[in-house]
Amino acid sequence: MAVTVSPQEFHLVEYDADEIASIAGELADKVGLGDRDIRIEVDEKTPLGSSAVVSLDPITITVDSGGFEDAKRLRHLSRESVEAVVGRHFMRTKDRLDPAFGAPADDDGIPIGLYTAWDIYAVGRLERLGYPSQRERRRYHFRIRHGFTDAADRVFDRLWAADALTWADIEAASAEAMAAKPAPPAKARAKTGQGRTA
Repeated sequence: MAVTVSPQEFHLVEYDADEIASIAGELADKVGLGDRDIRIEVDEKTPLGSSAVVSLDPITITVDSGGFEDAKRLRHLSRESVEAVVGRHFMRTKDRLDPAFGAPADDDGIPIGLYTAWDIYAVGRLERLGYPSQRERRRYHFRIRHGFTDAADRVFDRLWAADALTWADIEAASAEAMAAKPAPPAKARAKTGQGRTA
């Protein structure tokens, strides 16, 4: 396995490429991707926090520099942020590389509710490896997409504690939570349709 980070030298943020590579290498070993070549590409020109896996061979993760930033020390690297971002993507990558998991669409083609459900499954497993998880923050994200219901909470808890799920399992879990989500009020539905009703 080789982990490469670009740029090798940062000028706009106080990041160390070797430190990022070391953290990613430790994560890869724990997650089970230690035999894969990995690239981490950081865009230091933006303080935003977007990130994505753009290739599986080699595993390539693109990250806005804000995704790795310490919220209390701007422009400085946070080990926990690197672990959270890279670890979540490693878990999802491990799923994609497993034929038994199934074949989800590219990330851009996955509805946001399903994307969030998969994240819950990924981060729950990461927590069990000893990494910080912000569980209740993740629960809130899940509720926003699936409804503030007891059913959504039960589905969240199952996804969080699960191992060896398939993509079909995640789709079914998300659908179960969505089925219990209350319909928006009539006014909200009309507004969505710009005031027009059938």
